[in-house]
Amino acid sequence: MPQKRATTYHIVKPGDPHPMGWTVPPVNDLRSAIELLKTLPGQYIETDREVDPKDELAGVYRYIGAGGTVMRPTRIGPAMTFNSIKGYPGSRVLVGMLASRERVSALLGAPVRELGVQMAQARQNVIPPVVIDRKDAPCQEVVYRADDEGFDLRRLLPAPTNTTEDAGPYFCLGLVLGSDPDDRDNVDVTIHRLCVQSKDELSIFFAPGRHIDAFRQKAEAHGKPLPVSINMGLDPAIPIGATFEAPTTPFGFDELCVAGGLRGRPVELVECLTVPQWAIARAEIVIEGEILPNVRVAEDQNSKTGKAMPEFPGYTGDANPSLPVIKVKSITTRKNPILQTLVGPGEEHVSLAGIPTEASIYLECHDALPGLVKNVYAHSAGGGKFLAILQVEKKNAGDDGMTRQAAMTALAVYRELKNVILVDEDVDLFDTNDVLWAMQTRFSGDLDTIFVPGLAGHVLDPSQTPEYDPRVTAKGTTTKTIFDCTVPFHLKKHFVRAQFKEVDPSLWAPSLFGKDSV
Repeated sequence: MPQKRATTYHIVKPGDPHPMGWTVPPVNDLRSAIELLKTLPGQYIETDREVDPKDELAGVYRYIGAGGTVMRPTRIGPAMTFNSIKGYPGSRVLVGMLASRERVSALLGAPVRELGVQMAQARQNVIPPVVIDRKDAPCQEVVYRADDEGFDLRRLLPAPTNTTEDAGPYFCLGLVLGSDPDDRDNVDVTIHRLCVQSKDELSIFFAPGRHIDAFRQKAEAHGKPLPVSINMGLDPAIPIGATFEAPTTPFGFDELCVAGGLRGRPVELVECLTVPQWAIARAEIVIEGEILPNVRVAEDQNSKTGKAMPEFPGYTGDANPSLPVIKVKSITTRKNPILQTLVGPGEEHVSLAGIPTEASIYLECHDALPGLVKNVYAHSAGGGKFLAILQVEKKNAGDDGMTRQAAMTALAVYRELKNVILVDEDVDLFDTNDVLWAMQTRFSGDLDTIFVPGLAGHVLDPSQTPEYDPRVTAKGTTTKTIFDCTVPFHLKKHFVRAQFKEVDPSLWAPSLFGKDSV
């Protein structure tokens, strides 16, 4: 059985109020999520026009709704399903499910500005997964075994390429589930870069510190493969809950418990058919396989482009010359499955990475400095990882120092964070123009900038290299910066914003506020 937690809980039915205060939407898989979006104007579209998964699909969605750090022109728009995929009759591909905070709000049930707080509450009130019978698992309705004649995952699943430079087709939203080789109940789930290399092989890229990579290394040390399942097309609560990182979810913590906390009911798992591992029972597609010991391949061995794929900072990363290999044992799917993908640098990555980042920082600051940090926003410009805006409310002169301590706490709790901007409670941290206004009127560069050099950051930031900064001895090391754009407490009365009369503007402009004219 999956890892158990010492917790009691009441199962929440869809549409009922969650004990922590939000209403649980009627969503328990990808299909019910799509049905919910269909009821919301402007949040979902479909097209029957044929699209090529090689370069074209991502090229289309770049204009429709990618957003994030994608090169302009782009925008935040609806989720989109392509119903006709060139070379794959009957296949469907969904992109952009979580590519706006408004959609995440609808799918998780909390207000747009409180999503980070909701995630924090779910992390504190986890519900462990449960295993169900195979007959009740939709993900195993159709089975393709790798030892069947003619098996070729390249013909079964329309993995897209994002650009002409990509090393190959990628599964961009494959949630990899693995276990400690010595303790199967010690489960970890993470989204990784998965490149299709052959009819039954994938390469997998691990950023430093990933827990499944620790499991792989442990198995490899004994010459053994690591059994994993790759789960695609999920209830959105599952992938967003899985993107928490240490120390908020330390080694040995099963992130599926967070999705359970969000929904008020456990995630359902099922035994895989061909490897000793679990799969997510209501997934659209599951790839079962093993990470092979002591086998490595060049990520671009088939294309020779020298590039990998577009990553969240907005650049196309270099192909890795030596990556572990997953040997595929089988593919199981629902009937008429939907392959879910994302545009690497887009707003969907911001939601997946950024909202758990907000929750992690909020939790740690709340415990260390109660009442000071009001909210946290992991900004799109940093892909949800590099830039955080912290909104604080100072109550005394001592909070001047505590505010900067909060920024240091944020840098400590989230290793990949690079820059922190501090703003007061009267600044809208979700409005970039308002944040920049605070920087222009409440910030002096030589007084209010704090540099912390030589810290671990993220290997996908091209400025974190010895070539960019000769002081850096290893890739993924950087100087982190705090921009204190708050007013010193003793000067608060001199920085009061112009106060306007409170009125109901809908009386004058009803159409702008969703009301009928009188």
